[in-house]
Amino acid sequence: MTDDCTYCGSDVYEHDALFVAEQRGDEREPAGQFCNYACLSAHIDEENLVEGTCCRIDI
Repeated sequence: MTDDCTYCGSDVYEHDALFVAEQRGDEREPAGQFCNYACLSAHIDEENLVEGTCCRIDI
């Protein structure tokens, strides 16, 4: 994986970097890296990642 932001392509380490992982079985796998919350939010909106999504709550 490079140091490029998943959304804008800038070097994530020059900003307030965020790293996203997804659960796959018992493992967590990298799913993206972003310069800041603005890039993460824009990526979520443009990719329509909220539709049909819900949080899992273990009780």
